[in-house]
Amino acid sequence: MNKPIRVLVAKPGLDGHDRGAKVIARALRDAGMEVIYTGLRQTPEMIVDAALQEDVRVIGLSILSGAHNAIVPRVLDLLAENGMIGVKVVVGGIIPDEDAEQLKKKGVAAVFQPGASLEEIVEFVRNSAAQAA
Repeated sequence: MNKPIRVLVAKPGLDGHDRGAKVIARALRDAGMEVIYTGLRQTPEMIVDAALQEDVRVIGLSILSGAHNAIVPRVLDLLAENGMIGVKVVVGGIIPDEDAEQLKKKGVAAVFQPGASLEEIVEFVRNSAAQAA
């Protein structure tokens, strides 16, 4: 019996809009994954601490505030500092194309912008978790 994929979904920064994060969390849950939703206004430290405690394989960050260039690299650094190299990070939200490419170069597995399908996200998370195992 395979263990379900454990995914942490987080809303970092001061952005108070979490509808998209909740839709993604529900889609992942409906696809058979165990989803931990941390809620609004999480710091990178809080996110990585929760990921460590929950033993997740994938972290999904939902960012609409424009703070992705500050928050995401900090999350990646904290994951590395905690030896969580295999944990995949995916980012969703309002991310300009050029920023998305830079985030991928820094280690983000994928960036999902408005219009990405739930099926595409679920399949990517499933495949990423398999690689992280």
